[in-house]
Amino acid sequence: MSLSLTAPRQESPTVADDGVWLECIACGEQFAPFDAIRYTCDDCDGLLEVRYADPPTLDSFAGRDRGVWRYADALPVADGVSLPEGDTPLHRVPRLEEEVGVAGLRVKHEGMNPTGSFKDRGMTVGVRVAQRVGVDRLACASTGNTSAALAAYGARAGMETLVLLPAGKVAAGKVAQASLHDARILEVDGNFDACLDIVQALARRGEAYLLNSLNPFRLEGQKTIGLEILEGCREAYGRFPDRVVLPVGNAGNTAALYKAFRELVQAGSLAPADVPMLTGVQAEGAAPLVEAVEEGWDDVRRWESVETVATAIRIGNPVNAPKALPGVRETGGTAVAVSDEEITDAQRALASEGVGVEPASACSVAGLRKLRREGVVDADELVVCLTTGHLLKDPDAAYAAGDDPEPVPNDVEDVLAHLRG
Repeated sequence: MSLSLTAPRQESPTVADDGVWLECIACGEQFAPFDAIRYTCDDCDGLLEVRYADPPTLDSFAGRDRGVWRYADALPVADGVSLPEGDTPLHRVPRLEEEVGVAGLRVKHEGMNPTGSFKDRGMTVGVRVAQRVGVDRLACASTGNTSAALAAYGARAGMETLVLLPAGKVAAGKVAQASLHDARILEVDGNFDACLDIVQALARRGEAYLLNSLNPFRLEGQKTIGLEILEGCREAYGRFPDRVVLPVGNAGNTAALYKAFRELVQAGSLAPADVPMLTGVQAEGAAPLVEAVEEGWDDVRRWESVETVATAIRIGNPVNAPKALPGVRETGGTAVAVSDEEITDAQRALASEGVGVEPASACSVAGLRKLRREGVVDADELVVCLTTGHLLKDPDAAYAAGDDPEPVPNDVEDVLAHLRG
């Protein structure tokens, strides 16, 4: 089945397990979901997706508990290793809404997950699948958030966890999380993409179970972001959003949301015309997906050198681009690059509304502002900006973006005099 909004529902193949199977997005080869450990296609090395014979409708989730496992019928396993996760706020930001000039603006703040990022949604599913296939060591490459989430969920499951980080390139708050959750941390003399190359090689040798977003099961948990956005906007506005704007690093969320929307179309719960436009935002110093969209390429060209204040998306080779690019194009979306200055300014603007995010998260708002100025986003649109990580993930960046402390004498009258100017 191609990655198309109009692709029909599939019959369950003989390899399926209770209506669930893996399928290569490149050649269409199908595999049993849990009989062996695989991350890519055995035949062509293409990316795999989890497929379902009977995807549920959006209305079928009504009346259930909140969080990721509200959507168990849309996931490959019935329950997960949970902290719990999901059910993140869809913030109103009235001053930003007025400034940007759109009909409605909400911020989906994934920083309110247990470890402070959206990665928890993927790990609750991925770590449970790891238990099911019988592995004893989990591993990931990370710019920080993946390592924090994997370490926490691995600890919850009582499993050994290995994380590879680019030396000197990960915010201290994220390293601290992985360390405290007892992960084994290896600092690699290279960037994120080099770390991913190594961890993929370890996984191929059977030394660890890979839980980067190359793993198709991890993206299933991230799918629930899209389901929550649709439910939240329908409740608040009586309709679905016109556009979802989101930061892009490895492009896993773009791929996951597109998959959530495709499955709802297959289930008859969402008309193709009502699917939100997926709009990706990258930092100018790490924008291979934006380049591919602008040039009309079918895949990205790896950037060997990447640099940005938005450390969580400092990635030059987004592995999920083959899944994400069709999502951007099929939904009528686009992709845009923003400067570090625009990112920091958007981080401050969100903070002025009480929403504290790390720099990469603020890309979505920076990108929306830019696209609105350029006339790409219309004034009558209802827009959701996804923010992916909490402010305290990168306290140094938050401190640099904020106001400086003002020294005052140890005296009430002197303090009052200072306040009066």
